[in-house]
Amino acid sequence: MRRRWFLQVLAGTMSAGALCAEQKPIPVVGFLGNLSPELAASFVAAFKDGLATTGFIDGQSVAIAYRWAEGRYDRLPAFANDFVGRKVDVIIAAGTPGITAAKNATTTIPIVFTGGGDLVAAGLVASLARPGGNLTGISIFGRELHPKRFQLLCELISQAEMIALLVNPNGYSGSEVAVRDLQEAARMNSRRLIIFKARTESEIDAAFTSLAHQHVGAVFVPSDPFFTGRREQLVTLAARHAIPAIYDWREYADAGGLISYGPSLDATFKQAGIYARRILAGAKTSELPILQPTRFEMIINLKTARIAGPC
Repeated sequence: MRRRWFLQVLAGTMSAGALCAEQKPIPVVGFLGNLSPELAASFVAAFKDGLATTGFIDGQSVAIAYRWAEGRYDRLPAFANDFVGRKVDVIIAAGTPGITAAKNATTTIPIVFTGGGDLVAAGLVASLARPGGNLTGISIFGRELHPKRFQLLCELISQAEMIALLVNPNGYSGSEVAVRDLQEAARMNSRRLIIFKARTESEIDAAFTSLAHQHVGAVFVPSDPFFTGRREQLVTLAARHAIPAIYDWREYADAGGLISYGPSLDATFKQAGIYARRILAGAKTSELPILQPTRFEMIINLKTARIAGPC
């Protein structure tokens, strides 16, 4: 009797042990965000939607760990190193500062990014068709669309002879290439360009006070995660000083900004989710080409336009 009981217990223990051995921990995705959770809510939802297309559900078949820089780029390297220490399966990096931090932290963990600029010239990838290494993702045409945005601003605000350019000296928008592109765009459109620098919220306030005193005709807000994270402040100041402004993403227009022109960030993050899902399923980053948006949208906030009056 005792022998039979012992064999039953032993068999049950062995079966449970075999079952535990077959169970694998769910993969972990490290999401390296430049913004705050509140401002990036729609991007995160789109990313999860992309992941879920073939069954990778957050909290069930995949876990997502978030790190939010909230506009402070100096936090990003430590966050990226933390993901490496945790041995996450994929890192999602948004914006040039995040991409750089992730690339500097690891050469083995796959990185899926959303960002702009000349990725090949920056040494981040070998080519768009075959990026090589451990990076791939979606180019969002940040700086590349600056001349087109500037032209649109000049056409819509035809009386603006002097245009202010707001740049973040610590970020992407303050790069020499980005500034030079817009200086050339101003020359081509026969406009005078005045540069205002802002790297903090108080400096944004001061910049708008100064450009209002100088009676600029319009403001160009370039692509920069720091500015995206402070879009409410920017559109409020533009309305307060009655200065027309153009932005890169529709999130500005949704918040009350006059004009935006660019691709959909939600669509970009959904594609990042699809790429992350493919990598978790076994695809290699070196074989996934860098994608580029094919659709661009110009959004005009009609309520703001009516308040601003005729262009």
